Amino acid sequence: MKRKIYSKLVKWKQQERGRVALLIDGARRVGKSYIVKKFAQNEYKTYIIIDFNKASKDIFELFDNYLSNLDMLFLLLQNITQVKLYERESLIVFDEVQLCPRARAAIKYLVEDGRYDYIETGSLVSINKNVKDIVIPSEERRIQMLPMDFEEFLWANGNDMMMPMLQTFFEQKRPLGASAHKVAMDMFRQYMIVGGMPQAVKRYVDTKDLSQVDAVKRDILRLYKSDIEKYAEGYETKVKSIFDTIPAALQRHEKRFKMVDIQPSARFREYETSFFWLGESQVVNICWGATEPSVGLRMKMDSAQLKCYMADTGLLISHAFDETTISREELYRKLLIDKLEINKGMLVENVVAQMLCAKGHKLYFYSKYSQSEAEERMEIDFLIQKPSITSRHNIIPIEVKSSNRYTLSSLKKFRKKFEQQTHNPIVIHYNDLKEDDGITYLPIYMTPLL
Repeated sequence: MKRKIYSKLVKWKQQERGRVALLIDGARRVGKSYIVKKFAQNEYKTYIIIDFNKASKDIFELFDNYLSNLDMLFLLLQNITQVKLYERESLIVFDEVQLCPRARAAIKYLVEDGRYDYIETGSLVSINKNVKDIVIPSEERRIQMLPMDFEEFLWANGNDMMMPMLQTFFEQKRPLGASAHKVAMDMFRQYMIVGGMPQAVKRYVDTKDLSQVDAVKRDILRLYKSDIEKYAEGYETKVKSIFDTIPAALQRHEKRFKMVDIQPSARFREYETSFFWLGESQVVNICWGATEPSVGLRMKMDSAQLKCYMADTGLLISHAFDETTISREELYRKLLIDKLEINKGMLVENVVAQMLCAKGHKLYFYSKYSQSEAEERMEIDFLIQKPSITSRHNIIPIEVKSSNRYTLSSLKKFRKKFEQQTHNPIVIHYNDLKEDDGITYLPIYMTPLL
């Protein structure tokens, strides 16, 4: 399972040389522990991985008793683990560090000591929760780990050539042609169905059995629901209500989350903290409404308008379909051949949101409703900022189309209304690449290249 985050770990090791520790956060089951172990094996002479989920009492006591005597701490740690440490050649990993807040607080002193490198891993929600009575170390640098992206999925399936080819055609703004387009769409459809959770991808690579893949994904969903009950103290019922309502909200044409989906009397201010909890858990990707398309979309954010996507589209499929109402084999067969009679836009828009997040984009959309003026009624699925800021034309509007028959009325009205702010619009669709009237029509598998 080759992951892009590995190169970031190598860069951290080479540039920092022990001056800061690395904290890798992310949702459960995205592969944090796996990639850190691979990194430790490949890049260091020796390493110690302390998994606080199963560490002995003796390990925990080291951080209570010996922070003022690091020579003794390292001596005892080596004897307990039976691993010899070498100065500037060894790595110490605190896995599930949220279970031992004292070890996280100790990072300040361990980094100052400078003998070894340190990596911490954990779930963001529990990391943020278990900080009572400790000082968060400033010597800690956070990086986020997400589900596998489309290119990583291709790598896992032994395909190293497709994405470089897509990059070439994307840069030259040329269509692939019918044959290559079909191959790319077939691979992308597999990615959308399987998703990017490493356990699910591995099961698919090993077996090509989508029923087994579905079982893996349902296990992960049960784990997420268990985390909600464990960590969302005081508002676990509200968080669970939102989580259970996501498929229904995305099934609608406009995709916006409406509080009446939870209950008729629900108000956003009562659930705001619960949305933030789900966002921080990285189980979902929140897309915020923007009042206008200007530089600094965060400053134009309308927190009362949002769309709530699953962070992994493969998980969304298993979340949306009850395993007792449709056989797994029939469900996935129809999804593969694009014959399932559902609002496909739910899955397509979700996977586009997932791919934009994987490229580092914050998610925003634009929505305007007017009963009296038709020209003011419009809905733009996503707004992203172009790479280099200029005096005008900085925001790229993106429309996502899940069928071959569609109109662009909202996009045209948006471009007319915000001509000074808008860069070349993009339509993400199931067809090949083309350009027409200043609009780039991008096949969905090229979304990661934005």
